[in-house]
Amino acid sequence: MLGGVLNPLAGITAGSLHIKELLERLKVGEVKEIILALNPDSEGDATSLYLSSILKEFPVKITRIARGLPIGGDLEFADAATIGRAFIGRISL
Repeated sequence: MLGGVLNPLAGITAGSLHIKELLERLKVGEVKEIILALNPDSEGDATSLYLSSILKEFPVKITRIARGLPIGGDLEFADAATIGRAFIGRISL
């Protein structure tokens, strides 16, 4: 929906994204949750942080999809950051 992520080095600023349209949808009041499905990189993290700061005023739940090991992935080839994220997003059985 946003049309990308923040990337100042490439000239992509908040004004380049569809944030105004998102805010308009929130003002209508029918949105209950915003799920951020962004890549787990510096641009995705920066965009998530920016959006969470401007969306605080709205009564919506803001979440981000889990990160970690893919199904069928081998622990032997996972780096420490990926394993760390997998631990953070773990669920009870």
